[in-house]
Amino acid sequence: MQQNLELNKEELKEIMKRMQREMDRGLCLETHEEASVKMLPTYVCSTPEGSEVGDFLALDLGGTNFRVMLVKVGEDEERSWKVETKNQMYSIPEDAMTGTAEMLFDYIAECMSDFLAKHHIKHKKLPLGFTFSFPVRHEDIDKGILLNWTKGFKASGAEGNNVVGLLRDAIKRRGDFEMDVVAMVNDTVATMISCYYEDHSCEVGMIVGTGCNACYMEEMRTVELVEGDEGRMCVNTEWGAFGNHGELEDFRLEYDRVVDETSINPGYQL
Repeated sequence: MQQNLELNKEELKEIMKRMQREMDRGLCLETHEEASVKMLPTYVCSTPEGSEVGDFLALDLGGTNFRVMLVKVGEDEERSWKVETKNQMYSIPEDAMTGTAEMLFDYIAECMSDFLAKHHIKHKKLPLGFTFSFPVRHEDIDKGILLNWTKGFKASGAEGNNVVGLLRDAIKRRGDFEMDVVAMVNDTVATMISCYYEDHSCEVGMIVGTGCNACYMEEMRTVELVEGDEGRMCVNTEWGAFGNHGELEDFRLEYDRVVDETSINPGYQL
């Protein structure tokens, strides 16, 4: 039984080779659509350079818990970055996860309102960064289309729509506070950027949680989905979808099949 669950070095190398192929296909305009690893451009083109100071609101949606954060960024005595945070977790009810997009984003706006009231900052219009840990096709840093839900989410009316627009609409419906939504990023990207404050050589972000994913800084000339060859851009691999097109069939066991068949999105994120 245990041997079935362990892969030897040659098998791991074979999986690595197949994954590399899917990553290359995801970057290439011609093969992007059929690649299982989508290699999505994020429009994040550089790591922090020092001008990012002040108070910010941050939202983190990516699993069964939703987090609201007040982030204060400044310089300490040694003129190095200093980041202070206050945050609160909110549990997302099942009906908000699987109901309509309006219900889900109204709940998010309700949590934001509660957090702002607790910290007496409802009157402030803060710049807001939204960490949204689902596959998104970005059209800009503050505009991204949800490709598909993962991790037990199923809210109707969100897939194919601009996520930042859904959030802005929900804030407008409430009408008791204002926010300037300046950026939406994947949680891997948020992780990479926040770690960069500590270590300027950090150029990869990885999440191992409800899902597993990674991002990294890529040369623009190989990111064929975006025009321009100069500089670099962070790419969200969405490698959790590796296997969606049968790349792992000869490695999957009966246990894998049972887990997949009983999940809310069978055939995805294998």
